[in-house]
Amino acid sequence: MIKNKSKALFEKAKNLIPGGVNSPVRAFKAVGGDPIFIKSAKGPYIIDEDGNQYIELINSWGPMILGHAHPMILSAIQEAIPNSTSFGAPTAREVEIAELIISMVPSVEKVRMVNSGTEATMSAIRVARGYTGRDKIIKFEGCYHGHGDAFLIAAGSGAITMGTPDSPGVTKGTAKDTLLAPYNDLAAVERLVSQNKNEIAALIIEPVAGNMGCIPPQKGYLEGLREICTREGIVLIFDEVMTGFRLAKGGAQEYYGVTPDMTTLGKIIGGGLPVGAYGGKMEIMDCVSPAGPVYQAGTLSGNPIAMAAGLAMLNHLNDHPEVYTKLVEITDKIVAGMRINQEKLGLNYTINQVGSMYNRFFTTQPVTDFESAKTSDTGMFGKYFQMMLERGVYIAPSQYESFFVSTAITDELIDELTKADYEVLKALHA
Repeated sequence: MIKNKSKALFEKAKNLIPGGVNSPVRAFKAVGGDPIFIKSAKGPYIIDEDGNQYIELINSWGPMILGHAHPMILSAIQEAIPNSTSFGAPTAREVEIAELIISMVPSVEKVRMVNSGTEATMSAIRVARGYTGRDKIIKFEGCYHGHGDAFLIAAGSGAITMGTPDSPGVTKGTAKDTLLAPYNDLAAVERLVSQNKNEIAALIIEPVAGNMGCIPPQKGYLEGLREICTREGIVLIFDEVMTGFRLAKGGAQEYYGVTPDMTTLGKIIGGGLPVGAYGGKMEIMDCVSPAGPVYQAGTLSGNPIAMAAGLAMLNHLNDHPEVYTKLVEITDKIVAGMRINQEKLGLNYTINQVGSMYNRFFTTQPVTDFESAKTSDTGMFGKYFQMMLERGVYIAPSQYESFFVSTAITDELIDELTKADYEVLKALHA
């Protein structure tokens, strides 16, 4: 497979862009080799600058739920563009999409549009602090909520150790207000709450952890968090940037039947364009300026092109719930093929799946939190990634990322994916 143009572009980019990429995981450091540069995409395929075509299982990290360049989304964008690309002023579509989001997501009574998932989570935390008058937050090891300072905190040696900065530029003052607990461990949360009585403004969590692979909440876990937060007056925030509108019309909160106080959203809302949102209970959201004292603003928030694409996507999902049935059917077939391949080869790697999200961890241990995810053989995963790429399959370039399926994957492509998976596993264990 020729990759000359991608290689040349990467060499040039390294002199112009930090690390040669505009988001770290794209650099392929976790899997070795150089990144491929994408020229176009259509349906289930992406095509790189050298003309190589790949079956794609990332889908721009989730939003391409119907596949790439879906005609309906493109039509909505093309219709909106002649009216100009930005106004920095209110539009009718902002009202329409807000109404639609509120009707679809159980926790959302009011919503504010922003430009990214990071903006959404940063804003939600600020609002929760303003609403409660408290400073501290709880987050979970391995859960990623964007690159806001409050979220770039790594756990210490124990489950309830105070955070220390995980990135230069994050102050110790910020770190001390971020408390950490292992995912799927209610007892650890109870200890943190007890030790920081009436000081915790919010608890933020990925209801399905998609940034340490794909790790579902254990039975009763989300319900337990809801109970603790209600009892202690803590704002429960579900970060549904990945799961929102993917697992169900109402996201993970509908899927699991647990309603948070606030929800952060992104990706799918814009049909692939840059967008995010945060919403929740009316009494909390009414703290946001200009209705209330908590300031948050953005010139491009509610951008008319992004709103047009998002409105088309959400209307389609709202009107066609069969999309979710199809997504699960496709993912079930892919995962079943992976399991059969492992059985044939006498392997017992852990595969986690929730709806149309899944991952294989190169470990034989159950993966229920960040510590167990880290038992994976990342070197093995890197080899697996490169060998799948050579066979025309583009997967997430990190062991700690979820894969995302689109409705564009056909039975024929599932057969191709299963065959490639078997060949690579067999070669790795020859």
